[in-house]
Amino acid sequence: MSEVNLEAFLNTHGQLLTAIDGLSEEQVKWKQAPEVWSVQEVVSHLVDHSFVISFRIRDILAATTAQLPAFNQDAWVSGQHSNEGQLSDILDAFHAILEYNSLLVGRLSEEELAKTGVNFKGETVSIKTIIQGFSKHVQGHLGQIERIKQAAVAV
Repeated sequence: MSEVNLEAFLNTHGQLLTAIDGLSEEQVKWKQAPEVWSVQEVVSHLVDHSFVISFRIRDILAATTAQLPAFNQDAWVSGQHSNEGQLSDILDAFHAILEYNSLLVGRLSEEELAKTGVNFKGETVSIKTIIQGFSKHVQGHLGQIERIKQAAVAV
């Protein structure tokens, strides 16, 4: 079993649910400006980020030597028309990927968690660091969701 904080990793879903609790469909899709994400687009981005870290973890475990991929987050969000979907579907996808990744991470030894790859910035990152970084990334976006909610109230 691993020493990664899987509870914190899995709790990101509950934190997202708490952050959006009570918001109407109009509120989750509200945008302060066309180039600024809505709450729903932030959550959609987190699903995209989940896909990317899933690939990165599996690529490291497969011992490939390719540089770990980056992704153009704004283009992904706009290209898939994230604000036109249903938030419940996006949250379901986030939860499913989170659970699936946690099952994998929970099976990894410390040696496997320490395996590394090179990210798009040229930095060496371990699987453990990727998981910890994802949890931290979600925290940053929870703050973004709060700022969007506050801006919507001010309008």
